[in-house]
Amino acid sequence: MEALRQVEGRAIPLGTKNVDTDVIIPARWLKTITREGLGRGAFETLRADPGNLFDSPEFKGAPILIAGDNFGCGSSREHAAWALLDMGVTCVIAPSFSDIFSSNAFKNGILGVVLPQVAVDRLMEVARTDPIDIDLETQTVTTRFQDRFSFEIDPFRKHCLLNGLDEVGLTLAQDAEISALARKRFEKQGIKLLTGAKVTGVAKSADGITATIVDDKGATQTLKAEK
Repeated sequence: MEALRQVEGRAIPLGTKNVDTDVIIPARWLKTITREGLGRGAFETLRADPGNLFDSPEFKGAPILIAGDNFGCGSSREHAAWALLDMGVTCVIAPSFSDIFSSNAFKNGILGVVLPQVAVDRLMEVARTDPIDIDLETQTVTTRFQDRFSFEIDPFRKHCLLNGLDEVGLTLAQDAEISALARKRFEKQGIKLLTGAKVTGVAKSADGITATIVDDKGATQTLKAEK
């Protein structure tokens, strides 16, 4: 997941309320086994209109989407977040989001910004002609017309987005602590690891933990510590 600190550029002024995930990415696109190319199916029904916002020269490839209340409602398909990313959207501004969509978006590196309707209306107006700037560190949305709107974000989500940490990244960031715990468990049961040996993989089960050990010569072994 790429780190996200600032998103600046044109914003697609959609503004529609209750845009569900079937509108974001129709069900027929869910058969794919890759995330790549889902952007072609994003908002397919809306883009069937020759004059749609998404394909207009001003907004094609825009990194920001401005939506209405309850954006991302409907089914829980994570493909909706994948489709937005594939079409270049890394931030969605709306008065509210579906909880499941909000979670899926965050896990895939998309910033969801919740603002009051009056602020969203103003940004919709600006977006028709000018770019918008979102600064995650200062938690502000600004325009060149001196508009400045502050937004709230969960501190944990902010940390993950700023540092590009998805669930795998969070686990890897605790590699030293996980290795130390595994070593302690083994040594408690009389299994002494060689100096320089490194725990490179840990799996937890109901009856204990299994770890892959690599010594200082590169040799590997699998050890199990009972509960």
